[in-house]
Amino acid sequence: MNLDSTGFRNGESIPEQYCFCRIDPETHVSLSDNRNPQLSWSDAPVGTKTFVLLCMDVDVPTIADDVNQEGRTVAHDLPRCEFCHWVMVDIPADCLELDEAGCCDGVTPRGKKRPPGPSGTRQGINNYKEWFTGDADMGGDYHGYDGPCPPWNDERLHHYRFTMYAIDLERCPVEGDDFRAEDVLHAIEGHVLDTATLTGTCTLNPELADRS
Repeated sequence: MNLDSTGFRNGESIPEQYCFCRIDPETHVSLSDNRNPQLSWSDAPVGTKTFVLLCMDVDVPTIADDVNQEGRTVAHDLPRCEFCHWVMVDIPADCLELDEAGCCDGVTPRGKKRPPGPSGTRQGINNYKEWFTGDADMGGDYHGYDGPCPPWNDERLHHYRFTMYAIDLERCPVEGDDFRAEDVLHAIEGHVLDTATLTGTCTLNPELADRS
């Protein structure tokens, strides 16, 4: 399988219109356009019945003490974990493209409840739910796509992996609207025929951005 985007190429920086936040010289960051990038895929194996899409930041700090703190940095060698930015299931086998901004166009405070997408698809909750826990203005259930917003003081470039899974199930066996990436990965175990990954990078650290 192959996965591509007209918005950026594999290994390149993700343009700010696809990000949740952008660099702001006065406030460190400000909200960005938060559009989902265009994606297209091809060469799915015979027997594919539906697709599953995940977008994961694989460079999230495991300790948040220094995140976005004045006078501090998030050390490059700090242990990292994954953060889900998008989980979509039940993409029909004859659907081979997602339009730019077709599933997300702008930041929705407290999260989108029923994000748009191809007919029949379902979109679960991303990890902005945890990020905004306790925030009176932004806290809520964030369904569908919400783009990159790495710490503005992180020494590490973040990598965002968009992965398309071709599966042999007509319906992903997760229920309700609040399923997570880990629920989906467990549910499709043993049913994945092939995968394709597209990786983009992002930093909101001006010093790192100037060098990249």
